[in-house]
Amino acid sequence: MTLAGLKGFERVYHIGAKMTLYAFHKQMRADLEFPQDQMILFKAFDAAGNVAARYGLIDLGQGTVDAVSIDTVVAAGIVRFTYFYDVTNKKSVEIAFQGEAEPGPDENGAPVIVFSKGPNPIAFENGYVAYEDLPEEQKHIHRPSSALFGDDEDEDFDDEDEDDEEPEDDDDEDGKEIYDGSDPI
Repeated sequence: MTLAGLKGFERVYHIGAKMTLYAFHKQMRADLEFPQDQMILFKAFDAAGNVAARYGLIDLGQGTVDAVSIDTVVAAGIVRFTYFYDVTNKKSVEIAFQGEAEPGPDENGAPVIVFSKGPNPIAFENGYVAYEDLPEEQKHIHRPSSALFGDDEDEDFDDEDEDDEEPEDDDDEDGKEIYDGSDPI
C-alpha cells in the first residue's frame, strides 16, 4: 500500500485469500486511522491498467465489499486497487498485490501489517513531507560547525574574537519591557 506520488509511506499486509474486501477495509481503517463516517470504494484495475470493477458498500454492479473476497478479485485478474477511504474528498491509497505468501496460522484471521514505513496518511494531509519525498535541491543535512567538535579547520570560527565581545546593552529599545511598578524606571 502506498500514497500516489510519495515514497515516504508504505504498508505491506498479509491477507488471507478468503478475506472479504470489507474485512480488509475495517482493518485498514483501524490501523491507519481512516475516518469511520465516510463512504468507501475499491476501484479495481487489471494488468493493462484498465478499470475492471468498482466495489463499495452498495452494489455498483460487481458486488459489495462484504460479498467479494481477495481470491475472487485475484481470479478476475485484478492486480491493484485505488482504495478511497473518503470518497467525498477523494482521499485514497494505492493497493497492489505483490504475490502469494506462505499461509499463516489463521489464514482467515485479520489482515496483518508485515512491513511499515512512514506515518499514517493523515500526517501527509497535514503537511508532513518525508525526506525521500523532498526535491533534490532541498535534500541536505544540516551539519553543525566543525569547531563545535574541536576541528580547527573551520575558517569562519576565530577563538580570539570570542573574549573581546562587549556585553549586550539591556536597554529596552523596542519598548516591549513591562514594568509592574516595583522597580524604578
